[in-house]
Amino acid sequence: MFRPAREPQSKRHVRSSFYVVGEGILGESGEGEPMAAEPASSVADLRKFRFSRLGPQSRPAQQLDRNARTELAQAMTDAAATHPDQEGVPAGFTYLGQFVDHDLTLDATAVRLEDEITVRQLLQGRSPALDLDSLYGLGPDHRFDRRFYEDDGLRLKTGTTQGVPNDPSVVGQPLAGFDLPRTGSGSLRSERRRALIPDPRNDENLVVAQIHTAFIRFHNRVIADLVGKGVSSAVLFESARETVVKHYQWMLRHDFLKRIVDPEIVDDVFDNGRRVFEPAAGEQNLPTMPIEFSVAAYRLGHSMVRGRYNWNRVFDQGRGTLELLFQFSGTSGILSPPPANPADPEAGEFERLPTNWIADFRRLFAFQEAVPERADLQVPATQFNLAKRIDTLLVNPLAKLPLGSFGGRGQEKPPEIELNLAFRNLTRASMLRLATGQQMVEHFVGRKVDVDPLTAADFAQGGGAQLSAGLAKAVSKNAPLWFYILREAEVKGGGKLTGVGGRIVAEVFHRAMEGSRHSIVRDPFWRPFLSPVAARNADDVFDMTDLLLYAFEGRADQLNPLGPVV
Repeated sequence: MFRPAREPQSKRHVRSSFYVVGEGILGESGEGEPMAAEPASSVADLRKFRFSRLGPQSRPAQQLDRNARTELAQAMTDAAATHPDQEGVPAGFTYLGQFVDHDLTLDATAVRLEDEITVRQLLQGRSPALDLDSLYGLGPDHRFDRRFYEDDGLRLKTGTTQGVPNDPSVVGQPLAGFDLPRTGSGSLRSERRRALIPDPRNDENLVVAQIHTAFIRFHNRVIADLVGKGVSSAVLFESARETVVKHYQWMLRHDFLKRIVDPEIVDDVFDNGRRVFEPAAGEQNLPTMPIEFSVAAYRLGHSMVRGRYNWNRVFDQGRGTLELLFQFSGTSGILSPPPANPADPEAGEFERLPTNWIADFRRLFAFQEAVPERADLQVPATQFNLAKRIDTLLVNPLAKLPLGSFGGRGQEKPPEIELNLAFRNLTRASMLRLATGQQMVEHFVGRKVDVDPLTAADFAQGGGAQLSAGLAKAVSKNAPLWFYILREAEVKGGGKLTGVGGRIVAEVFHRAMEGSRHSIVRDPFWRPFLSPVAARNADDVFDMTDLLLYAFEGRADQLNPLGPVV
């Protein structure tokens, strides 16, 4: 397969080994089964992103075998199952969650091995912090990452779409600022398509790519405002980054988290502190990333994915299919329409995003909540996209992932079950000997966290994935943690994480903010001030819609440049 030269494994969804602090390198055999932990034995091993373990390890007898994982994955991706929408959760939050995941798990030091990285950079760059390193990389002063910035060393580069030939409308025009920046050079199309951003995972599907593009605009707008206020050039970039990061964290804490996690758990953690994850971390202690979060709890977003989207006026009425949203990316796809084959990285004619695939953000986030008086920022309910409910079901297209989404393009196609996202999640958890859901309940109760455990009836009669009697009995005793957390949301959380899952996610977010260079947790008196809606600033409100309104200057023709359906 083709991939960028020297591209580090930690920047793709192809991680086959994890460096868990105190345990060593955990990997998998050729059959996807766990292998014994091995000590780090090379410089490359020592440079791996560092994970930690929050709970106990499961024993082999507590893990589902391959046949049981296959049966469970097939039940979770059953095309005949009914997977309802989640009221109050616009579909954009599904992919904002993915953008956040890449921020948390990017190894910002995973540049060329010959590059000089200080010990301080090595440690901080590996720390899971909500500091937007997937946007900023190591900053404009780093000799490798300055390529992400304009010549002024302040603004991030933007990209220009490619007009669709023979279309006299706006679709036929190239539009600046609506695509990721791309290298545009090289002998291969795949090289020229490559996104010029710190984390290529943010170009693996079109929605997260468009969200990354919006964050580039957000940063550049802050820079422009600070220049207008006469901020000294010596502190301009860092002042902008602090402003962007703190508004981003505020939005996550008050908007994003409360849509996906029981708000009572979120408030308890942020008001009273953590109880289970690094509860007494010192100021000098860098945060770690618990594998229970990375491999289980935060994979909640896989359940939120829709199979079809009302994408914009061109691809309306469900024509923005999940397969096409992968195809019109540069990492999983080829930025070109069918019949060009996305499995061939050199196929297709487009080297930048076609203009007709620019997002209509009004369909992904609820601007009616922020500016109900702005009819031009709202769409009819039939055009608006809600996320799917967080439960034990995944839409059926996720039963067959494109090879490029996990680094498999150009390689021999694996057995079909290994393209199933649910199977991949369950297998990775087994590889890491992740605690079962029942083990985590015990672990939390031992730390004085009140958790209402799932019963055998909850597994047998849940409203999502329908399990055979034998499989329901097995998971009622030893449920894979990811499945347990989704079942909690399904039967006890009303489509939001609660119990074990809610606590893990809220505490990891709190720690990741606490451990960031710029932190609203460590600066509790900071308040947002960038909302274009004055009343919202007065009320300390800054949601994702405020971020987009600020980034796009409140203009409907920028949030939706293709115009409304006519």
